Amino acid sequence: MSTDDQRLTHRLADMARFADEAAWVVHFGRDAYVSDDPQGALLRNAGERILIKIATVVEKLPETYKGTHPQVQWVAISRLRNLVAHHYDKVNDDLIWVSLERDVPQLIQDLGLTSQ
Repeated sequence: MSTDDQRLTHRLADMARFADEAAWVVHFGRDAYVSDDPQGALLRNAGERILIKIATVVEKLPETYKGTHPQVQWVAISRLRNLVAHHYDKVNDDLIWVSLERDVPQLIQDLGLTSQ
């Protein structure tokens, strides 16, 4: 296996692991996620960080790989990362929740990845 193939395999494994982390956050439920208490704050922070990590992996994926998955909203993933990382005051908890609950599992499915 070439070094580039090894990197791709490693990055995709990271993405699958981050999806498992997103599932862990989601399993607490939306009410816990948006609650105005320390647990809610921790879940929101974790969810935002997970999305940043997924987008960071996406940024490192080769364009040739992305081209084989045209159904994935690659640009939207990067835009969400920029919103979360640079404009914390504009982050919409409902948008992040939907990303964790629906979009991350869909991404994993679209890429043919499996949970770890």
